[in-house]
Amino acid sequence: MAPSELFFATVLLSAPVGTPELTPPVERWATVQAAVHEVAINLEILDPRETRYVLAKAEDFQVDLDFLRKRKADLADAPMLADAARLPDRRLLDDHIQFNRAYRKNLDTRVLWEADRADVLGEAVRETDRLYRLWDAMREAKCDFHYVTYRRLALKKLREGMGDEAFAVGELPPCVPEWRFVAAR
Repeated sequence: MAPSELFFATVLLSAPVGTPELTPPVERWATVQAAVHEVAINLEILDPRETRYVLAKAEDFQVDLDFLRKRKADLADAPMLADAARLPDRRLLDDHIQFNRAYRKNLDTRVLWEADRADVLGEAVRETDRLYRLWDAMREAKCDFHYVTYRRLALKKLREGMGDEAFAVGELPPCVPEWRFVAAR
């Protein structure tokens, strides 16, 4: 593919949503389609599996182009998928999430039996649930059967929950609120 075709596709995708474009002529359709697909995949706003139905027909050119433009805008501040490689493997994520849910279940039982500590236990439940959402976002970001865009949104949710600095240095949160554990002496 010629660099000029990729440049043209980049310009098409960079225009604001709703910017009208002429449908490419029949003899240019396959080239424009391939270039937009390639650029969108490289920008991680289109999963390769979606090429079967995004820009599949010339008559949907404007609608599909606006769809990709909106995605580009929505994912502008989302981390790229390469950041998911820094996360633990799927088995470790599942183990941590399983421990989180077991701890949460234990807290639910304690709330029933320790009514006098319901406020403290309720806070521990909220902290545990917040940590679960972070670990679940990690699991979603690592899951290959999700589309690239969904995985990037999971990374965005993770970064927002962890904070920019912790995300940047790869400082993962605990899977349960460790600060609630009392050291046995």
